[in-house]
Amino acid sequence: MRVILAEDGVLLREGLAGLLQRFGHAVVAAVGDVPGLLAAVAADPPDIVVTDVRMPPTFTDEGLRAAIALRRSTPGLPVLVLSQYVEQTYAAELLEDSTGGTGYLLKDRIGDVTEFADAVERVAKGHTVVDPEVVRQLLARRRAPLQRLSPREREVLGLMAEGRSNAAIARAMTVTEAAVAKHIGSLLTKLDLPPDENDHRRVRAVLAFLRG
Repeated sequence: MRVILAEDGVLLREGLAGLLQRFGHAVVAAVGDVPGLLAAVAADPPDIVVTDVRMPPTFTDEGLRAAIALRRSTPGLPVLVLSQYVEQTYAAELLEDSTGGTGYLLKDRIGDVTEFADAVERVAKGHTVVDPEVVRQLLARRRAPLQRLSPREREVLGLMAEGRSNAAIARAMTVTEAAVAKHIGSLLTKLDLPPDENDHRRVRAVLAFLRG
């Protein structure tokens, strides 16, 4: 894949670039600020953008806001955000955009380079990959609309929001895949998400979870 990387720390930026190249990806631009990121994407849109949240000049949420701006200017552009904390307002806005692959991972919780590389590839393919701690904080902030779901259904939906497959959910919950499918069918009904050939109900359920 062709990757544009935005990270203000030189050592970390070079390390991430080397890691991505190790897994066979081409880092077509590695920049240290938001203007550089926006210019690189405008000049040659990549297969995925990987960006830090904290960028110059204030080192608060410039990278995350830039990711949202890029999704508006280039609909469907896969974006994976790396952060040391959860910026809840902008994180929810980014994750609610279902036009392309999206990821939000906490740097301190990435424990394996293969896991990180897998997340990059999944986001590039259009999937949503969210750190469980991000899910927990967003859920704690916006829980009310999910009250129709049973505790078991909320657990399934939380695992869906982490990007897990039915098989992975079944393993995590120690149940059968058939039981997981039944829970998903029930929660989709309770969230008023009928079958629609123009929409991906699983993605819409996850978005409802993040909003709710």
